[in-house]
Amino acid sequence: MSLVARRLEESGIATVVVGSARDIVEEAGVARFVFVDFPLGNPCGKPGDRKMQREVVSLALDVVATAIAPRTTVQAPFRWGNEEWRDNYMAVSDENREALRVAGERRRAHQAASR
Repeated sequence: MSLVARRLEESGIATVVVGSARDIVEEAGVARFVFVDFPLGNPCGKPGDRKMQREVVSLALDVVATAIAPRTTVQAPFRWGNEEWRDNYMAVSDENREALRVAGERRRAHQAASR
């Protein structure tokens, strides 16, 4: 997404990237970046939390309108809630290995049936 944003900027279209992979996005050199300290895949907040999602999008639009320097990064003030998600994010252990295997099989079966 960062490379697409850079190309759009070269064409004169203002962009802002909202994301969690701060080191990667900043290394790509996007014009404007809103960093959210959320699990990957959830840049606008928790699923179903419309209030948080609106606030993240509103912040991103504000950054597009107010950033005065290239490569501007703004740290979003929002919190995921229980910050223990970092300790458990994508963790595989003896306790959850079987449940993850079953969930993966179900997902693959669903994807195969959808083709």
